[in-house]
Order: sequence, then C-alpha cells, then structure tokens
Amino acid sequence: MVFILADDLGYSDLGCMGSDFYETPNIDALAAMGATFVNGYANCQVCSPSRASLLTGQFATAHGITDWIGARAGTDWTSAGRHDMLLPAQYVRALPDSLTVLSEAFRGAGYRTFFAGKWHLGGQDSWPTDHGFEVNVGGYDSGSPRGGFFDPYDNPNLPDRRPGENLSLRLARETADFITQHRDTSFFAYLSFYAVHAPIQSTREKWDKYRKKAIARGIEDQGFAMERVLPYKLYQDQPVYGGLVEQMDDAVGIVLDTLRAQGLLENTIIVFTSDNGGVVSGDGYATNLRPLRGGKGYQWEGGIKVPYIIYAPGTTVGGSRPEATVTGADLYPTLLDLAGLPLRPEVHHDGTSLAGVIAGDSLPQRELVWHYPHYGNQGGEPSSILRRGEWKLIHYYEDGRNELYHLASDPGEASDLSGKETERAATMYASLLDHLNRRQARLPTSDPTYSAAARQRVRDRYRDELMPWLEAQRKARYEADWEPNADWWGSQPD
Repeated sequence: MVFILADDLGYSDLGCMGSDFYETPNIDALAAMGATFVNGYANCQVCSPSRASLLTGQFATAHGITDWIGARAGTDWTSAGRHDMLLPAQYVRALPDSLTVLSEAFRGAGYRTFFAGKWHLGGQDSWPTDHGFEVNVGGYDSGSPRGGFFDPYDNPNLPDRRPGENLSLRLARETADFITQHRDTSFFAYLSFYAVHAPIQSTREKWDKYRKKAIARGIEDQGFAMERVLPYKLYQDQPVYGGLVEQMDDAVGIVLDTLRAQGLLENTIIVFTSDNGGVVSGDGYATNLRPLRGGKGYQWEGGIKVPYIIYAPGTTVGGSRPEATVTGADLYPTLLDLAGLPLRPEVHHDGTSLAGVIAGDSLPQRELVWHYPHYGNQGGEPSSILRRGEWKLIHYYEDGRNELYHLASDPGEASDLSGKETERAATMYASLLDHLNRRQARLPTSDPTYSAAARQRVRDRYRDELMPWLEAQRKARYEADWEPNADWWGSQPD
C-alpha cells in the first residue's frame, strides 16, 4: 500500500484533471493506470479535518477536528483583527487515540508502516508514531514547512542532509528507501507532501520554465477579482507555483520508478489525493480552479473537490473515470477491502468501500456532510454542507440563510436555487440539521463585540490595498531579472 497525499492541491491542478499550464506527467501516468474519480471530495475545506477523516473514515462531525489544528476559536478569534460577526466553534486538537485508525489497522494485520511528510494532527504524544506508524520522517505539529522547501528544513523529525535539497524530493527518496528495504514483506507507506502548501517556492529553473510558458500564452491585464471577502486568483499563471507543482510530480515519479525497479508495481495499491482544494485566495494566492468556484477554505466546490485516484492492480480499469461521489472517508474501508482485511465499521462508519466501484459497479446514493463552523483564512464563511445526489445545500451561520445548487448543470455554483426549489431546500436543511444534532456538532456563537463598520474597514483594505499589491507582485514575477532573494529560498546554496 502506498498512500500519497498532496497538500492544498486543487481539483484542476493536474494535467489529467484539465490543467494546460502545470505539467504533471507522473501523476497523469498513475491516473492512466488507475481509476480517477471525477467527483472526489476531501472531507473539509482545510487540512487537519480532512487528514483526520482519511485516517478514521469519519466525517468531521464524528471525530471533532473541524478546523486546522492551531486555528483560533472562541474569544481568541477576536485577536485575529478580522472583526467578524461570530466566534468560531471550539474543536478537537489532536487525532483521537481511542480510535483504531487506518495505519493501526494495517500494522495490526502485520504490515510494516511508514509515514513521511506533513502530519498536523496534534503535537507530541499525537505524532505518527503514536498512531500506528513505525517510522516517522518529517511529521510533527506544523501545517507548513517552517524552513521552506529546501534544506535546511527546520523540522525536528527530518534531519538536514544537504543544503539546497528539495523537500518533496527528500520525502520521496525516504519513501523509496523504505519500499526497497521492505520489498519482501507487506507494507503501508504514507507519503504526505508539504507541497503545494505555502510558502510558494521553487527553483530558478522551474520558475523560468513556467514564466516563459505564461508569457507565450499571453499575460492577462487583470489577474485578480474580489470574492465576498478577499481577492481571488483568476487564472493558472503563477510561474513559481507551476514549479512547486512539478517538483511534487517529480517526487511522485521517484516512488513510481522505485516500485517498478523493485518489481512491485503490479503488487501495490496506490492512492493519490489532496487534503482540500487549491489556494485561490489567501495564503499564496496560487491557482484558479475554473470551472469550480472558490478554493481552499471556501464552502464552494473549489474548496472541497480534489483529485482522487486509486490504482489497484487487477481491479481498476486503467484510465477509467467513475462518476460516483466519493470522499476521503471512503479510503479507510476501501483499502482494507482491497487488501482482503476485515472492515472496521465501528470506526469508519461514514465511509463506504469503493472496491466494487473501481471494478465498474455503481455506488448507491447517500448523503454527505461537511461541517466547518469557522472562518477560513482564505475567505470562507462558517457553514455546513449537505450533498444529496446532484444537489448541494450550504447553510450559513452568520445569518441562517441557505444556498442550493444543482451541481450537474451548475458546477460553478453561480445560480442559487433555494428561492425556487423551496421544498427541496427545506427537506435538505432538515436532514442536515438532524445530522448535526445527532452528532452534537459544535456551532459558532455570536461575538458581543462585533462592529459592522470595523469589519467593513477591513474588507475595504482587502479591495483597495491588498488587490493592487497582488497585481503588482503577479506582474513582477514575469520579469526576466526577478529574484525572490539571493539564493532562491536556499535552493542555490554557496
């Protein structure tokens, strides 16, 4: 088993998912071998909840991690300077040790278990080795690479080795070494990239490649527009981000090449997905996910829809694109099923095995729930979501309104149908409310210090000061003599 998890990689950030700017030949090749779910979803619009869902097979309403671990909640939110109407709900701040998570299920079945990369599911006493992984390379509290994407890494669980070494490639090489050392036994390797999370960094060579590609395609005069709160990126044209994506793809290639060289490719199940949508606002303002609306942190499809690939030799139809609506919570039972191990429905009760789906079977319709009672750093609003078939209902906690979208005809969520489909909206909201009540989901509360005028001043600054600054930065990156710093973030050491 090889589980590959990207960080903040958007639905259309891969060649196999429609990008004509980023180049991802290795992941595209994996998609050609496996099944690519065109309706694959993360279980939250930010990282820690989704990562917990992957390992537990549960929605966030069950495991209780509803925001990225470290985010302010309750009255602490007022120190963020956002002047928002609500105080975000409190949340669980570590992966519950009472649950037999995916790695523990495999270790209990005799698999050797290995973790490399981003963890962000709790501090010491809740690191990978506390949850079934025998080896931990680089996983700890942080949700981003504190030392950037080049050695030295400033990571307590990843010793520095060679100044300028790329982080994604290092993690892939560590994974490849583990695979080679354990080629004669069953193993579960979990490669969890820090890429393509901010800081957006690449080498001069990769930047120059995508700079020239963007110029050849034509630079748009305007690269940003305003969403409800923050500016958002209009195009896939960020040359440094292009290099960061390609570096991650190069790293995936190292793992695939190792499996081939060791004669294991026909005996290894591989999963590739992302923890949430790509960053169109906030953080690095890195990408655009058209035709989807929004990105990381947002309640719209761009925030939760992600690449989702499963390769299972002898089971998957290579190059198939199942249309079943699936989430990260489904991967726990799926991998157990594909490995011939007993399912653990008492744990992964929100997930469904996709073993039959990747072989061509259909998946019965079900209701899916997302719960994010927080404000996203990227402009998302406290909300909960219910998807039923092709219909998606979003409930907002600031004013209690609902939005209703028919995703098959409106993937960009441009037409709110809640006013026309009133009965459908009402029944879906009742079902969502029932789920939240049964799970005793935590909700945001009113902020008694809220000032509408203060919040408007913040949002005016986003429009009048931040957006022009972003435009200037965008255009500067296309200049032939542009340099972020003297050594390109440490990729060119003396």
